[in-house]
Amino acid sequence: MRQSSSAIFSSPGLDKMTPVLQPPGQSAFGAALQWLDATLLGSLATAVAVIAVASVGLLLLSGRVDVRRGAQVIFGCFILFGASAIAAGIMQMAADRDAAPPVIPALPPPPPFSAPPPTAAPVKALPYDPYAGAALPTRP
Repeated sequence: MRQSSSAIFSSPGLDKMTPVLQPPGQSAFGAALQWLDATLLGSLATAVAVIAVASVGLLLLSGRVDVRRGAQVIFGCFILFGASAIAAGIMQMAADRDAAPPVIPALPPPPPFSAPPPTAAPVKALPYDPYAGAALPTRP
């Protein structure tokens, strides 16, 4: 028998309607998580990331930092700001693994092969004259 999440995370001595892990924003843990989220993804973090990328770019231009370290800084910024999208994609892939694969309809068969119509007899080409039509004075 499967238990509900409120029954799993509730204290045994308390009523079943007061879970220990309440939704974010209603407990101290939720408030701390919201503050951490706002700090890591807010305008202050964006400003710090812009300054970091700019300073690493200047150091790359002056030759004081190797390219690998510069790529690591930029990749770290992408990971930091894209963490929520990356986690959602991983969770979606895990959920899709349990689902049945989609049914792809079969393509209709190709039309039957027919021979191309016969072509007309080839026209005999005139010999090549590179000076044909050149502007030459006419002889009387």
